[in-house]
Amino acid sequence: MRRVSTVSPADVDLQLRVARRSPLSRTRGHLGALLRRPITQSLVKAVLTIYVTVTITFFLIRLMPGNPVEYKIDELMQSGLDYESARAVASNLFSIDLDAPFHEQYISFMANVMRGDLGNSFLSSGTTVMSIILSVLPWTLFIVGGGLLLSFTIGTALGLLAAYWRNSIFDHLVTSVGSFVDSVPDFLIALSIILILGVQLRWLPVAQMRGAYSASVTPGLTPDFIGDVLFHAALPILTFFLATVGVWILGMRGATMASLEDDYVTAARARGLRDSRITTAYVGRNAVLPQISLLAITMGAVVGGAVLIEQIFVYQGVGYRLLTAVQQRDYPIMQGIVLVTTTAIVVANLVADLVYSKLDPRIGRAGGATGG
Repeated sequence: MRRVSTVSPADVDLQLRVARRSPLSRTRGHLGALLRRPITQSLVKAVLTIYVTVTITFFLIRLMPGNPVEYKIDELMQSGLDYESARAVASNLFSIDLDAPFHEQYISFMANVMRGDLGNSFLSSGTTVMSIILSVLPWTLFIVGGGLLLSFTIGTALGLLAAYWRNSIFDHLVTSVGSFVDSVPDFLIALSIILILGVQLRWLPVAQMRGAYSASVTPGLTPDFIGDVLFHAALPILTFFLATVGVWILGMRGATMASLEDDYVTAARARGLRDSRITTAYVGRNAVLPQISLLAITMGAVVGGAVLIEQIFVYQGVGYRLLTAVQQRDYPIMQGIVLVTTTAIVVANLVADLVYSKLDPRIGRAGGATGG
């Protein structure tokens, strides 16, 4: 006669408790909790965005007409070599086999990126991509950062005053100017500065202001070099200032007017607080929150979009170097700059989310970037 085994509910409950306390179960629980955190999800999205952008760029640049070997062959043939000799020399200059299938080149490229190796420039033999980027990135950050900080500070202040003095002559003038410059593309502003202030009025020596600094000045932390750098950066900074100041004026004006309608402003006035105190401690602080968030996003976007401005002023930054690499089909430089600029934009968005959630705790409690 076969025995029938019975398992009591208490035994089942005990087995479930033991399973929950097992290391594997605890690890899975911690991992699941970590993946549910908004900051983790934001980081995963950021990594995927960078990966997809770099992958698309890798294949797109190889579908462009011409390649660095052909450009180098043309250059060597102009110096007197015949086609076969020029092709032999050009083929030996590049460490990558451009005739290999795309997927093999892609796997090799991604493996190098994972090791932090962006490779060497095709046309600058022995020079690493990272060293080239690091040599031009500070110049772009300087003009972009300088222009944005000036426009943010001045535009935010003007927008705040325009909201307080709404419907006044000052308000109409400031908002009209802000709307106009906000609608004009940055490259058109740069060309207008050159044509009007440099060519027509001759107020500025535009030809002497080209480049990042004068060749006759020795780089170093000296008054002469610093003054020369500021002289050459003045027009790009002015361009970025004019191109972005309208955003801060209109944004701050709208946010301030919305804040002035809130109940806490009425309550503050009923308590007898001065308008200056209400402006700085209540209205200004709340209205500037979207501005700070937008500043980080704009900073990242402008770094990637400085190509035309740097080309117009012959300013040797990241944008100027990227355009040169595109013209010469220098694949590693193109890939490296796209990777750096994409990372800058994605990181700027993450920073904006984090800063906004810190400044406004309600965002974090509602499931913001730093929410639990």
